[in-house]
Amino acid sequence: MSKIQTFRTLHRRPSPDDPLVLPGPWDAASARVLEEAGFPALATPSAGVAAALGYEDGRTPADEMFAAVARIARAVDVPVSADIEGGYGLAPKELVERLLETGAVGCNLEDSEAGVLTDPRRHADWLAEVRYAAGDQLFVNARVDTFVRGVPDPGRAIERAALYVAAGADCVYPIGAPVDVLPLLRSGIQGPINMHGTVTGDPSPTALGGLGATRITFGPGLQRRATEALREIAAHLN
Repeated sequence: MSKIQTFRTLHRRPSPDDPLVLPGPWDAASARVLEEAGFPALATPSAGVAAALGYEDGRTPADEMFAAVARIARAVDVPVSADIEGGYGLAPKELVERLLETGAVGCNLEDSEAGVLTDPRRHADWLAEVRYAAGDQLFVNARVDTFVRGVPDPGRAIERAALYVAAGADCVYPIGAPVDVLPLLRSGIQGPINMHGTVTGDPSPTALGGLGATRITFGPGLQRRATEALREIAAHLN
């Protein structure tokens, strides 16, 4: 199978208690470590990559982000999905072309700009254009930002998710959703759901899977934990 076919197949989990765990590399070296650990696919975090490149999250120039994703994708044999924030203002066709050039087979796309939720129907129309441009060559993970933008109502998240799935999104990501609303989200959302996990494993991926998550990502958690470990090592070198 091609990498995109493999990636799609990985989302068809044999058991709800066995979600797809996608750790987030921030550079080629960390990607190789995660591949060697046995993970079948990886998902880059925009904040982690930004930190590695010396930028604040949301401030990475598009060229540098795509170049970083390309280095990561080249470094491993497993499929790589990339967090490309809100698409960097690129037209759908150009966005898809540049992403495919990196070797990535999937992407995260946010539905807020400068901390403000976008109009969900306008965003759904844009996602539909991305889907059309990509065909079946990209796995589109549509982020639903209501919980992190001060709108904690699960119903609003479900409404947005329905529009994005109808527009062709392969998965939805209600980032920041409390664990206790996951069963409600699962009952109202068609298709795979991405949930944010913690590097401490609490709740565990198995627990999140049992509540309805199809896949688990960790944002910049691994990069930040690695930075803390380096800080501790550095403190003993003086």
